[in-house]
Amino acid sequence: MPSKKIIAVAGATGSQGGGLVRAICSDSSGEYAARALTRDANSEKAKALARLGAEVVEANVDDLESLKRAFDGAYGAFCVTFFWDHFSPDKETAQARSLAQAAKDAGVEHVIWSTLEDTRKWVPLDDNRMPTLQGKYKVPHLDSKAEADEDFKKLPSTLLLTSFYYDNLINFGMGPKRDADARLSFTLPMAGKKMAIIAAEDIGKCSFGILKRRDLIGKTVGVAGDHLTGAEMAAALGDAIGEEVRYNYVPPEIYRTLGFPGAEDLGNMFQFFRDFSDEFCAARSIEFSRSVNPELQSFRDWLSQNVSRIPIEQRQATA
Repeated sequence: MPSKKIIAVAGATGSQGGGLVRAICSDSSGEYAARALTRDANSEKAKALARLGAEVVEANVDDLESLKRAFDGAYGAFCVTFFWDHFSPDKETAQARSLAQAAKDAGVEHVIWSTLEDTRKWVPLDDNRMPTLQGKYKVPHLDSKAEADEDFKKLPSTLLLTSFYYDNLINFGMGPKRDADARLSFTLPMAGKKMAIIAAEDIGKCSFGILKRRDLIGKTVGVAGDHLTGAEMAAALGDAIGEEVRYNYVPPEIYRTLGFPGAEDLGNMFQFFRDFSDEFCAARSIEFSRSVNPELQSFRDWLSQNVSRIPIEQRQATA
């Protein structure tokens, strides 16, 4: 029997990478095998992937030699970085370039680079519509990924533009909150503009579909499960919760002042999503996403399975 094509997955215990490992391990064709890269092979998440049948390998995105060893012999590689682990755009770009170098040195035949737009192409640094952050970025966690795009374009790669996760309502505390009147409201700095959104698990499934298509090498593609306004998301949340959820628009300039770590970055991100909604959504085709992942979930699909995981304060009982 021919040997399986190994897909090395960076960030395998994270949202995107984990989804890809699970997609590979559940594939009935048996053509591919998952190699899960993680800093700690003894973590519970890593052990869970091993139980699914993944080969778990320790590697660190700050250690180029460990990445080279982890990519050795792999047919494909999924490369992703996690800005929120350190909040340093320079570090994120350096990590991305190490991933690209390791894939090049290992001779990987198809690389996916999970990236985002360089917002400075739309809002130059001297454009005061949006404040410049850390001296040289408009949206650091987007721009820093994009700075590594050229490194990946030198490889047999597909650049993958991702979207805002549905899961942010669970993990980033962005779900509905109760106001002073005990009514639920959903806050998003999008006004009436649509935002491209997706289940994090579906990014992994889409990536597996992309890795099966060599015709996508050299292309930039985008994925989304839905294009919705804040009001449409609030309505879907209300239907899933069984209680009205009002949409609360907070302008980006207010969102930037909320004081939590990364508030300025996220405020700028939402402003970019809002001001360039048409371009952002157009780059992320739902039809293409479904073609590489027939199990693609709409926001309402996802809510039907996950609404109970969104932290929602219970309404206080009245006497």
